[in-house]
Amino acid sequence: MDVRIGVTQAPREIGIELAVGADRDELKTRIEAALAGATDVLAITDKRGNQTFVPSAKIAYVELGSPDGERKIGFGG
Repeated sequence: MDVRIGVTQAPREIGIELAVGADRDELKTRIEAALAGATDVLAITDKRGNQTFVPSAKIAYVELGSPDGERKIGFGG
């Protein structure tokens, strides 16, 4: 699953690729808490074990990719 985070006053977004078995609902709950101001920092661990920390006040948007992590190529469905 891919996560893209837009940061205010930054020209590029942050892209994070999560492990295949990542819990989408748990991540969504943490993102919602960060956007609501319940936490000061959103911390996400990628599939290699690297951690990314983003201040909640600087988050412009968060986009969650498909839960299966599968990307489709071409015109087929």
